[in-house]
Amino acid sequence: MDTTLSDFYDIVSPDAGAMIETLRAYGYHLETSVADIIDNSIYARAQNVWIDCAWDGEKSAISIRDDGHGMTENALKNAMRPGSKNPLQERDAKDLGRFGLGLKTASFSQCRKLMVGSKSEENETVFRCWDLDYVNLCGEWRLVKPNKENIPPVFSVLDDMNNGTIVLWEKMDRITKGTDSANKKHKDHFLAQLDIMKKHLEMVFHRFLVKPRGLKIILNGREIKPWDPFLTNHPSTQHLPQEDILYNGKKITIRPFVLPHRSKLNDEAYDLAGGPGGWNERQGFYIYRNERLIVPGDWLGLESMKGQPIRKEQFTKLARIMVDIPNSLDGDWKIDVKKSVARPPNLIKDDFQRISRLTIDKAISVFRFRGKVSERTSESSITFPWSTSVQHGNYHYSINRGHPLVSDILQNSGESRKKIQAMLRIIEETVPVPLIILNGSNNPDKIQRPFEGAPSDELKSVLAEIWSSMIKTGVSPETAKLRLIHMEPFSDYPTYVTEFILKKDYEVK
Repeated sequence: MDTTLSDFYDIVSPDAGAMIETLRAYGYHLETSVADIIDNSIYARAQNVWIDCAWDGEKSAISIRDDGHGMTENALKNAMRPGSKNPLQERDAKDLGRFGLGLKTASFSQCRKLMVGSKSEENETVFRCWDLDYVNLCGEWRLVKPNKENIPPVFSVLDDMNNGTIVLWEKMDRITKGTDSANKKHKDHFLAQLDIMKKHLEMVFHRFLVKPRGLKIILNGREIKPWDPFLTNHPSTQHLPQEDILYNGKKITIRPFVLPHRSKLNDEAYDLAGGPGGWNERQGFYIYRNERLIVPGDWLGLESMKGQPIRKEQFTKLARIMVDIPNSLDGDWKIDVKKSVARPPNLIKDDFQRISRLTIDKAISVFRFRGKVSERTSESSITFPWSTSVQHGNYHYSINRGHPLVSDILQNSGESRKKIQAMLRIIEETVPVPLIILNGSNNPDKIQRPFEGAPSDELKSVLAEIWSSMIKTGVSPETAKLRLIHMEPFSDYPTYVTEFILKKDYEVK
């Protein structure tokens, strides 16, 4: 009996309407969707990207324009095809895509109508459009070729460009459905989404934005600025040793950083350094693929020395680790379609555990000692007002009797010595540790520094009393100067200490 190929298999094409609606459900947010479009602009060698967001209630639209090399008609048709690239194929080392889905899934997640116009050098502008309502109506994968009468005015700017591409989102049901253009609350919500998007783009593309003659992203007429997660130019940032790891013949570069303590930053710099989501959220590994940020702070499921998953804690928030991987390792790192998830391969997981623990240890030291770790070379050079001890497994805090001011008062208290000692014991036994922990956990950045907000004369007065106490006990002026520089809380106020020391030097002369 004769057989045909159809006897061995069926051709089962996905239902166009069902499939295109499924592609909307990849979990994109507005900011991650726009970032995916910009990836294409970067690959097209664009120097400028303009994002224009026009509020008009349910008729709101977003256009993303670049001055990249543009596309021919065949190239645009292929770019609009879902799954235009096989993720198994070898690609350009600078390619920021992988699945050939980014333009489509990112756009469909935000809008029901996607139109792209592109112009390559010495070619006419070409257009293609996906209208999800039309696909559902006809039941076929019909990529529309818009006629001239249906081209929105926003595309006219391409007439004056040698090359470039515009992506236009209309019918933005995910964020504007049911909104009224005259409703201030609706408009404010839309603008809030744009602010989130701005901060995300500043973070994700920060390394492109700082390169000489690098990328510029202009959002509604304003150029966005790069956000540096590592405060690389701050004098108190610790740059730990870089490590290069070879995996399957490919180099992975790891650069750990420990950021400055809160006391080393003013309020504005501290808030900015926290980044989108804040300090706790932004700690951990930063995974970059071709310099594009994929994971903005995560402990990647790694474990602490105790075998427990590393969690984002208040005392580890200063640890941030830069990791650079090539796009040839996408599969090994389990990079997803949205480019928001990555996990190190098992063969190098131990290296990442080791580096994370080392960085966390350094970060905890900075957090615990208020950023003065590099200055504390030996306990004998530091004077703390409080001492910590462990009794029967419990922490106990006591006032340091060797502190110059405390020691001076006790030695010269005469008949009041017992009363002063009793007062110190009451203070020690009633330190409100549970309340401090609670307040510190709930509002870690609201805890004041010593003498914060106090008049400068009050600080200088205390400084003078401690100086006097040290000199009385036979400490030389030179040693007293060194102790003041390293003594809490004066180490947080180097300007006052320097002025005081200079004044003492002048008095001696």
